[in-house]
Amino acid sequence: MSQIDRRGFLLTSAAAALAGPALAQGSAEDAKLRALLDAMYEEALDASPEQVTRLGLDKGARAAAKSKLNSESLADLAEDRARNASQLRRLQAINPRKLSPRSRSDWEAVLFTARTNAEGARFGYGDAFGQEPYVLSQLTGAYQDKPDFLDTQHEIETKADADAYLARLEAFATVMDEEVERVRHDVAKGVVPPDFIIDKALTQMRGLRTEPGQSVLVTSVGKRAGEKGIRGDYVGQASDIYTGKVLPALERQIALLESLRPQATHDAGCWKLPDGEALYRHALKNMTTTTLSADEVHELGLETAKSLSARADVLLKGQGYTQGSVGERIAALFKETKYHYANTDAAKEQLIADLNTYVEAIRPKLPEYFGQLPQAPVEIRRVPKFIEAGAPGGYYNRPALDGSRPGIYWINLRDSAENPTWTLKTLTYHESIPGHHLQRTLQQEGDGPMLRRTAGFPAFAEGWALYTEELAREMGMYEGDPLGEVGMLQAALFRAARLVVDTGLHAKRWSREKAVETMVSIDGSPVSSATTEIERYCVRPAQACSYMVGKLTWLRLREKAKTQLGARYDLRKFHDAVLLGGAMPLTVLEGVVDRHIAANKA
Repeated sequence: MSQIDRRGFLLTSAAAALAGPALAQGSAEDAKLRALLDAMYEEALDASPEQVTRLGLDKGARAAAKSKLNSESLADLAEDRARNASQLRRLQAINPRKLSPRSRSDWEAVLFTARTNAEGARFGYGDAFGQEPYVLSQLTGAYQDKPDFLDTQHEIETKADADAYLARLEAFATVMDEEVERVRHDVAKGVVPPDFIIDKALTQMRGLRTEPGQSVLVTSVGKRAGEKGIRGDYVGQASDIYTGKVLPALERQIALLESLRPQATHDAGCWKLPDGEALYRHALKNMTTTTLSADEVHELGLETAKSLSARADVLLKGQGYTQGSVGERIAALFKETKYHYANTDAAKEQLIADLNTYVEAIRPKLPEYFGQLPQAPVEIRRVPKFIEAGAPGGYYNRPALDGSRPGIYWINLRDSAENPTWTLKTLTYHESIPGHHLQRTLQQEGDGPMLRRTAGFPAFAEGWALYTEELAREMGMYEGDPLGEVGMLQAALFRAARLVVDTGLHAKRWSREKAVETMVSIDGSPVSSATTEIERYCVRPAQACSYMVGKLTWLRLREKAKTQLGARYDLRKFHDAVLLGGAMPLTVLEGVVDRHIAANKA
């Protein structure tokens, strides 16, 4: 799973020094669109100092951003909505019939986001555009992401960088109080997270509440400033801010959630929220970039799970696992301790070392399948302990534009039993190469508008990463490793199960417990990891559906190109055609593939 700064979602090509060579000028309408996208890029950066840092642009003219965090006030959400409305009006003034094919793809991609944002703005709770309904949960809120952001994204090379860290630490307290204001606003509308979500969020918040010397918020700046020889009592200054401002703000959030706990229900789906059924229809459209209904997605999940189970059944029987359903046999396989790393820090370091061997093994094969390869390196790191309880099993952060920070594949090692050896190849291919790191880095290193280089569409990106799990099998990475291939099929079953349980929760009014039970029965996940996943879907409706819908679209489009091009079909050219243009809705991707087919038939 890739992490996206939603406020910085629409970005284009104003960073001239980092944007690469300019594209050849097209029509006058192309130039008009490019100017608009440049303006939207600047507007997005102005609104999101955190995105400026993630892109490695918090230097020079934008150095002031390094001392700021994204504001989370009700007023700023209103500004986000107003800015989107303005951008939508300006986009609609472009005449698409006068655009070149590549510019039209750019326009269609940005227009899709602006329109769906405008549709989501009407709900008036959660985030600005109806994508995440709860301000505070186990996955949302400054408490959950700012400590990690400050530790891993805020670079410290100079005294100014260390001073900026302190300014951001102080801003962290302000942002938490802004979130309290928003929660109270939403509660007045009848928006309260489920009881189990509040419980998980409180567990994580209380875990963040430590002595200054044990808090990463304090130790990070002291350690890194010391390593760079930067003079000053940064530990002392950070401790004062932490105890005097951050902890009190955190306590106010804890007290707020504790006060809401008695009125929280156990209902898991967003159907219970104001206009919740419409919210879910919007979420499905936004996340899958299709017009599929909840019933259609649900049936697609059941059909796909049936097909994948048949493939897994053959492999499992070949390894002597013959008793019970496929889900039951995979569940038994998860429990076999011979496939577990020890639950110790030393063993977990070995696990990460082993993941690096998988990356190095597949790297030499990439030129056979891709014409262009990424330049930025990828590192594998453990999810920080203070967020691992509610964090996903794995996710990816893209590299900085200026090369100052690599791509990072984060793996959650809260419990080694959730990561048996036979699952790890597939997770690694998904999060690093040829999955997220290859796709996002090629996109970012391209010569197109920054929209293509930095924007993310879940169905495109997650669909690609899931597609590459299957591609790795075609590349021979599971030869002689049948249980590794079972791991690949289990991961695919897991994504098929997501279609079933996400729609079950939000459209069919399933309980959390029914969703967990259903997921375990389909893919054999341990109950602990299935529970974490289900709770994630409760706070990010429809996001989980993007994976398999995207993968099936990638496979269908590849087969379409292969069938229509015949002897002219070249997988390397196909991959370059669909990746180098940047992320886009699946409907726009279809047009890109059609043009690739037409160009290569000639």
